[in-house]
Amino acid sequence: MLWLPELSADPDWFPAPASALSEPDGLLAFGGDLSPARLTAAYHQSIFPWFSEDDPLLWWSPAIRAVFAPGSLKAGRSLCRDWQKYQYHFSCDLAFAEVTAGCAAPRPNQPGTWICAEIRAAYQQLHQQGIAHSIEVWQQDQLVGGLYGLQIGQLFCGESMFNRVPNAAKLALVQLQQYLQKFDLGWIDCQLPNPFLLQCGAQKMPRPDYLQLLQGLAALPVPADLWQAGVLPALIKTR
Repeated sequence: MLWLPELSADPDWFPAPASALSEPDGLLAFGGDLSPARLTAAYHQSIFPWFSEDDPLLWWSPAIRAVFAPGSLKAGRSLCRDWQKYQYHFSCDLAFAEVTAGCAAPRPNQPGTWICAEIRAAYQQLHQQGIAHSIEVWQQDQLVGGLYGLQIGQLFCGESMFNRVPNAAKLALVQLQQYLQKFDLGWIDCQLPNPFLLQCGAQKMPRPDYLQLLQGLAALPVPADLWQAGVLPALIKTR
Protein backbone atom coordinates (compact mmCIF):
# COMPACT_ATOMS: atom_id res chain seq x y z
CA MET A 1 0.00 0.00 0.00
CA LEU A 2 1.28 3.45 -0.92
CA TRP A 3 1.34 6.30 1.57
CA LEU A 4 1.28 9.82 0.16
CA PRO A 5 1.18 13.16 1.93
CA GLU A 6 -1.90 15.26 1.25
CA LEU A 7 -1.41 18.90 0.34
CA SER A 8 -2.61 21.50 2.83
CA ALA A 9 -4.59 24.67 2.19
CA ASP A 10 -1.30 26.58 1.84
CA PRO A 11 -0.72 26.79 -1.95
CA ASP A 12 3.05 27.19 -1.50
CA TRP A 13 3.62 24.01 0.51
CA PHE A 14 4.79 20.79 -1.11
CA PRO A 15 6.83 17.90 0.27
CA ALA A 16 10.52 17.98 -0.62
CA PRO A 17 10.98 16.60 -4.16
CA ALA A 18 13.63 14.18 -2.86
CA SER A 19 10.87 12.42 -0.88
CA ALA A 20 9.05 11.37 -4.08
CA LEU A 21 8.47 7.66 -4.56
CA SER A 22 10.75 5.60 -6.76
CA GLU A 23 7.82 3.40 -7.80
CA PRO A 24 5.86 4.86 -9.43
CA ASP A 25 8.75 7.15 -10.20
CA GLY A 26 8.28 10.68 -8.96
CA LEU A 27 4.88 10.41 -7.29
CA LEU A 28 5.05 12.97 -4.49
CA ALA A 29 1.66 14.01 -3.09
CA PHE A 30 -2.07 14.19 -3.70
CA GLY A 31 -4.86 16.68 -3.18
CA GLY A 32 -4.88 20.44 -3.19
CA ASP A 33 -6.19 22.27 -6.21
CA LEU A 34 -5.12 23.69 -9.56
CA SER A 35 -5.19 27.35 -8.60
CA PRO A 36 -2.67 29.60 -10.36
CA ALA A 37 -0.85 30.18 -7.05
CA ARG A 38 -0.43 26.45 -6.36
CA LEU A 39 0.57 25.58 -9.93
CA THR A 40 3.15 28.35 -10.03
CA ALA A 41 4.57 27.27 -6.66
CA ALA A 42 4.73 23.67 -7.90
CA TYR A 43 6.72 24.48 -11.02
CA HIS A 44 9.18 26.56 -9.00
CA GLN A 45 9.86 23.38 -6.97
CA SER A 46 10.22 20.92 -9.92
CA ILE A 47 6.68 19.57 -9.37
CA PHE A 48 3.79 19.20 -11.81
CA PRO A 49 0.27 17.71 -11.77
CA TRP A 50 -0.48 14.55 -13.72
CA PHE A 51 -3.62 12.51 -13.20
CA SER A 52 -6.39 10.82 -15.13
CA GLU A 53 -9.86 12.31 -15.17
CA ASP A 54 -11.32 9.92 -12.58
CA ASP A 55 -8.25 9.89 -10.30
CA PRO A 56 -7.42 12.15 -7.38
CA LEU A 57 -5.18 15.12 -8.13
CA LEU A 58 -1.62 13.74 -8.12
CA TRP A 59 1.68 15.67 -8.03
CA TRP A 60 4.99 14.42 -9.43
CA SER A 61 8.71 15.20 -9.43
CA PRO A 62 10.47 12.44 -11.39
CA ALA A 63 14.01 11.31 -10.63
CA ILE A 64 15.15 12.03 -14.20
CA ARG A 65 14.03 14.97 -16.35
CA ALA A 66 14.21 15.53 -20.10
CA VAL A 67 15.87 18.90 -20.66
CA PHE A 68 16.98 20.75 -23.77
CA ALA A 69 19.99 23.00 -23.33
CA PRO A 70 20.15 26.16 -25.46
CA GLY A 71 21.17 25.34 -29.02
CA SER A 72 20.45 21.62 -28.71
CA LEU A 73 17.34 21.64 -30.93
CA LYS A 74 17.90 22.06 -34.64
CA ALA A 75 15.92 20.86 -37.62
CA GLY A 76 17.39 18.21 -39.88
CA ARG A 77 17.21 18.57 -43.64
CA SER A 78 14.08 16.42 -43.96
CA LEU A 79 12.26 18.54 -41.39
CA CYS A 80 13.25 21.70 -43.23
CA ARG A 81 12.04 20.19 -46.49
CA ASP A 82 8.65 19.51 -44.89
CA TRP A 83 8.49 23.07 -43.57
CA GLN A 84 9.26 24.54 -46.99
CA LYS A 85 7.14 22.08 -48.98
CA TYR A 86 3.99 22.54 -46.90
CA GLN A 87 4.55 26.25 -46.20
CA TYR A 88 3.99 26.03 -42.48
CA HIS A 89 4.04 29.26 -40.51
CA PHE A 90 4.20 29.98 -36.80
CA SER A 91 2.67 32.13 -34.08
CA CYS A 92 2.69 32.42 -30.32
CA ASP A 93 -0.23 32.90 -27.94
CA LEU A 94 -2.79 33.38 -30.71
CA ALA A 95 -4.63 30.09 -30.12
CA PHE A 96 -3.78 28.87 -26.61
CA ALA A 97 -7.16 27.21 -25.97
CA GLU A 98 -7.06 25.50 -29.37
CA VAL A 99 -3.56 24.17 -28.67
CA THR A 100 -4.58 22.68 -25.32
CA ALA A 101 -7.61 21.14 -27.04
CA GLY A 102 -5.33 19.64 -29.69
CA CYS A 103 -3.06 18.21 -26.99
CA ALA A 104 -6.09 16.73 -25.20
CA ALA A 105 -7.50 15.03 -28.30
CA PRO A 106 -7.43 11.19 -28.37
CA ARG A 107 -4.31 9.62 -29.88
CA PRO A 108 -3.76 6.21 -31.47
CA ASN A 109 -2.94 3.46 -28.95
CA GLN A 110 -3.45 5.85 -26.03
CA PRO A 111 -6.61 5.33 -23.97
CA GLY A 112 -8.03 8.55 -22.59
CA THR A 113 -6.12 11.74 -21.84
CA TRP A 114 -4.72 13.37 -18.72
CA ILE A 115 -5.46 16.84 -20.16
CA CYS A 116 -9.01 16.91 -18.84
CA ALA A 117 -11.33 19.92 -18.76
CA GLU A 118 -10.07 20.82 -15.27
CA ILE A 119 -6.46 20.92 -16.46
CA ARG A 120 -7.34 22.96 -19.53
CA ALA A 121 -9.26 25.51 -17.46
CA ALA A 122 -6.40 25.81 -14.97
CA TYR A 123 -3.77 26.43 -17.63
CA GLN A 124 -6.07 28.87 -19.41
CA GLN A 125 -6.04 30.90 -16.19
CA LEU A 126 -2.24 30.80 -16.19
CA HIS A 127 -2.28 31.93 -19.82
CA GLN A 128 -4.51 34.89 -18.93
CA GLN A 129 -2.00 35.82 -16.22
CA GLY A 130 0.90 35.77 -18.70
CA ILE A 131 2.52 32.63 -17.26
CA ALA A 132 1.45 29.90 -19.71
CA HIS A 133 2.15 30.26 -23.42
CA SER A 134 1.69 28.43 -26.70
CA ILE A 135 3.49 28.02 -30.00
CA GLU A 136 1.20 27.35 -32.96
CA VAL A 137 2.00 25.76 -36.33
CA TRP A 138 -0.32 26.71 -39.19
CA GLN A 139 -0.85 25.52 -42.74
CA GLN A 140 -2.67 28.37 -44.42
CA ASP A 141 -5.41 29.13 -41.84
CA GLN A 142 -5.51 25.64 -40.28
CA LEU A 143 -3.89 24.87 -36.93
CA VAL A 144 -1.86 21.70 -37.59
CA GLY A 145 0.32 21.46 -34.50
CA GLY A 146 1.66 23.19 -31.46
CA LEU A 147 2.77 23.05 -27.85
CA TYR A 148 2.15 24.84 -24.57
CA GLY A 149 3.93 25.33 -21.28
CA LEU A 150 4.93 27.77 -18.55
CA GLN A 151 7.66 30.40 -18.51
CA ILE A 152 9.28 30.09 -15.08
CA GLY A 153 11.94 32.78 -15.01
CA GLN A 154 14.35 31.89 -17.81
CA LEU A 155 13.18 28.25 -18.02
CA PHE A 156 10.34 27.18 -20.30
CA CYS A 157 8.51 24.21 -18.76
CA GLY A 158 6.84 22.34 -21.60
CA GLU A 159 3.57 20.58 -20.88
CA SER A 160 2.33 18.90 -24.05
CA MET A 161 2.40 19.11 -27.85
CA PHE A 162 0.41 17.70 -30.74
CA ASN A 163 0.49 16.99 -34.48
CA ARG A 164 -2.26 17.00 -37.05
CA VAL A 165 0.32 16.58 -39.80
CA PRO A 166 3.66 14.75 -39.53
CA ASN A 167 6.46 16.61 -37.71
CA ALA A 168 4.38 19.67 -36.76
CA ALA A 169 5.09 19.20 -33.04
CA LYS A 170 8.83 18.89 -33.65
CA LEU A 171 8.74 22.04 -35.76
CA ALA A 172 6.96 23.83 -32.90
CA LEU A 173 9.65 22.66 -30.46
CA VAL A 174 12.51 23.81 -32.70
CA GLN A 175 10.77 27.12 -33.36
CA LEU A 176 10.24 27.61 -29.60
CA GLN A 177 13.90 27.18 -28.71
CA GLN A 178 15.20 29.29 -31.55
CA TYR A 179 12.69 32.01 -30.65
CA LEU A 180 13.81 31.92 -27.01
CA GLN A 181 17.43 32.15 -28.12
CA LYS A 182 16.70 35.52 -29.72
CA PHE A 183 16.33 36.72 -26.12
CA ASP A 184 19.44 34.85 -24.88
CA LEU A 185 17.25 32.14 -23.35
CA GLY A 186 16.66 28.59 -24.54
CA TRP A 187 16.47 26.11 -21.65
CA ILE A 188 13.39 23.88 -22.03
CA ASP A 189 12.15 21.28 -19.53
CA CYS A 190 10.03 18.51 -21.08
CA GLN A 191 9.38 16.57 -17.85
CA LEU A 192 9.74 12.85 -18.64
CA PRO A 193 12.30 11.46 -21.12
CA ASN A 194 10.93 9.50 -24.06
CA PRO A 195 12.47 8.23 -27.31
CA PHE A 196 11.11 11.16 -29.33
CA LEU A 197 12.59 13.81 -27.02
CA LEU A 198 15.93 12.02 -26.74
CA GLN A 199 16.12 11.70 -30.52
CA CYS A 200 15.52 15.46 -30.76
CA GLY A 201 18.51 16.14 -28.51
CA ALA A 202 17.12 16.21 -24.96
CA GLN A 203 19.48 15.23 -22.17
CA LYS A 204 18.55 13.15 -19.14
CA MET A 205 19.08 15.26 -16.02
CA PRO A 206 18.93 13.82 -12.48
CA ARG A 207 16.57 15.57 -10.08
CA PRO A 208 19.31 17.26 -7.96
CA ASP A 209 20.92 18.75 -11.07
CA TYR A 210 17.54 19.82 -12.41
CA LEU A 211 16.64 21.49 -9.11
CA GLN A 212 19.92 23.41 -9.18
CA LEU A 213 19.27 24.52 -12.77
CA LEU A 214 15.66 25.44 -11.97
CA GLN A 215 16.56 27.48 -8.89
CA GLY A 216 19.10 29.47 -10.89
CA LEU A 217 16.91 30.12 -13.93
CA ALA A 218 13.65 30.75 -12.05
CA ALA A 219 15.22 33.70 -10.23
CA LEU A 220 16.29 35.44 -13.44
CA PRO A 221 14.10 38.04 -15.17
CA VAL A 222 12.87 37.77 -18.75
CA PRO A 223 12.42 40.59 -21.25
CA ALA A 224 9.04 42.30 -21.07
CA ASP A 225 8.47 41.71 -24.78
CA LEU A 226 9.31 37.98 -24.72
CA TRP A 227 5.73 36.79 -25.11
CA GLN A 228 3.81 39.12 -27.39
CA ALA A 229 0.86 37.40 -29.09
CA GLY A 230 1.29 37.38 -32.83
CA VAL A 231 2.86 35.85 -35.91
CA LEU A 232 6.47 34.64 -35.51
CA PRO A 233 9.13 34.78 -38.21
CA ALA A 234 10.26 31.29 -39.19
CA LEU A 235 13.52 30.65 -37.35
CA ILE A 236 14.08 27.04 -38.43
CA LYS A 237 17.76 26.32 -39.06
CA THR A 238 19.42 23.11 -40.14
CA ARG A 239 22.12 21.39 -38.13
